[in-house]
Amino acid sequence: MSAPRFILPANAPRDEALARMIRFAHQLDPTKAWQFTCEPYRKRRSNQQNRYLWGVCYPALLEGGGEALRGWTADDLHEFFLGEWSGWETIEGFGRKRMKPLRRSSKLSTLEFAEYVDFIHRKAAEMGVYIPSPGEELAHAC
Repeated sequence: MSAPRFILPANAPRDEALARMIRFAHQLDPTKAWQFTCEPYRKRRSNQQNRYLWGVCYPALLEGGGEALRGWTADDLHEFFLGEWSGWETIEGFGRKRMKPLRRSSKLSTLEFAEYVDFIHRKAAEMGVYIPSPGEELAHAC
């Protein structure tokens, strides 16, 4: 059974949400110990935002980046831009050092993700690469 998510909107009546949580707890195997975690709700990046990043931004950069991005992949761009946007940490292991972005895009809120994509747009413009805005292709197709 996968763990359900119970989202309790701000200023919402608590009774129904608590009743759902209790009904769920009653369904759990009583012979096992269970842990419940409660944390403030943060809306994560949307699937649409993620599709735009991987389906429009990165392909436009790879296509328009020319010789400067020869041999790069979308995954390479993703790691690079995450680190440039959020900062880097150095990890040591096996006698080597490598750099890792401080943040991952999957953990960003919708607003943070929009700021991250804006950062990529600015960097692409500095490279002379144009990235269409969300929905721009659809507007030209009509």
